[in-house]
Amino acid sequence: MSPAVSVLHERAEQYVAMRRSLGYKFISQARMLAGFADYLAARGDTTVTVTAALAWATAPDPASAAYHRQRLSVVRGFARHLAAFDPSCQVPPAGLLPPAEVPAPYLYSPQEISALIHAAGTLAIPVQAATYHALICLLAVSGMRVGEALALDVADVDLDAGVITVTGKYDHTRLVPLHPTTAAMLRDYRQRCDQLFPGPATPSFFLSAAGTRPFRSAVEATFSRLLVRAGITPGTAARHASTIYAIVSRSPPLSTDTAPARTWRR
Repeated sequence: MSPAVSVLHERAEQYVAMRRSLGYKFISQARMLAGFADYLAARGDTTVTVTAALAWATAPDPASAAYHRQRLSVVRGFARHLAAFDPSCQVPPAGLLPPAEVPAPYLYSPQEISALIHAAGTLAIPVQAATYHALICLLAVSGMRVGEALALDVADVDLDAGVITVTGKYDHTRLVPLHPTTAAMLRDYRQRCDQLFPGPATPSFFLSAAGTRPFRSAVEATFSRLLVRAGITPGTAARHASTIYAIVSRSPPLSTDTAPARTWRR
């Protein structure tokens, strides 16, 4: 490895360290940058160029256009940092790749939400049925994102006070109040979990059929099955698990008994 290429790796590591010092986890991005630095080294390049950045970002095939944009975005951020030390560094401009197509959200009616909750109760494994019943109810009245709900630990849910501590992006936290009916529903769910798994090996509030924290991919796949069981055909955008992120309401209700229409969104 030439000294110039070695400097690129060092600059990439410094950039990652800087971003993490600002509170970003920067895990997948760090892997991407390491791969990009290796790519430049293999080409014999000593700095970032638009041509190299675009070629590397679009190299994975097959891969989604969104993934290509993500890779180019990571390189763009690093290039801005590198340009402060290397005047010859080229920062890839915005607009090199076509913009993302954002699907229109699908609004679920109260009847459809009720049908989803009923469908969750038909799942064969008891803890799975209980988990999806509780999860869908919570999302329907709280506006929480799916990932936020799955990341909840038992310690995050204070059912006596009726408050959930949610950890979002960049470890920012917020408090989500619970209506007494929602708190009662979640208390019943945890009692059911304690019966089925007296000594769970995870602090997770929601449990999978194996008694562990549910995987996001498994939750999305099961939700797609529940849509079929509920007789709901919201269209491609809301049916595919990759586009399902959360149930939110246009005016968040406090009670699980009076939930208006919801939408799964990014």
